[in-house]
Amino acid sequence: MHISTTDRTFVNVRNATLLAVAAFLISACAATQPTRPPAHIEIQEAVGFTITEDARISGDVRADYEEALAYLEQGRHEEGIALLKSVAEAAPGLSAPRIDLGIAYHRAGDLEAAESNLLIALESNPGQPVAHNELGIVYRKTGRFDQAKKSYEAALEIYPGFHFARRNLAILCDLYLADLNCALANYEAYMTTVPSDDEASMWISDIRYRLEQ
Repeated sequence: MHISTTDRTFVNVRNATLLAVAAFLISACAATQPTRPPAHIEIQEAVGFTITEDARISGDVRADYEEALAYLEQGRHEEGIALLKSVAEAAPGLSAPRIDLGIAYHRAGDLEAAESNLLIALESNPGQPVAHNELGIVYRKTGRFDQAKKSYEAALEIYPGFHFARRNLAILCDLYLADLNCALANYEAYMTTVPSDDEASMWISDIRYRLEQ
């Protein structure tokens, strides 16, 4: 039996749960700091990955960022978005506030603003898998399926174990691109990281059945 689009959920990831950290570097000590890229990713196989971003920001900006995330967790989206916008303007080199803005706008139903902020995040940090995954969801919701596929693949190129992006890609290939081989390969890869997903196991059986017909 083929599963309809309403039976499968594309997964969003809150960037805050992946610890995008804006580190405060004291100007007087900056000359002695080793040269580092603006952001780096640390792979932790058991739990996923941590993304750290370094920037010179004030303690007030960091406090505002944390308060904005708290607003979003409480469902106070207008207040969270307003505060995140001020943080993003104060720290334009950081991708984390822009990603959270993208997610917040997405949840508020403003896909245009979500896309705009995610693209800005990727300008400052092209190696941000969360931004690529979230942008893929926006592209899928706006009918740009080929671009969605490229976005999910970009996230997975950075971190192949990113199971949210893997699942989203598998569903996209299955239900929107009618590419069963792509869907099967990605569902199977997804199951290596999330073997307890009974739904995905059922979808794999369904695809194998259809491929044999």
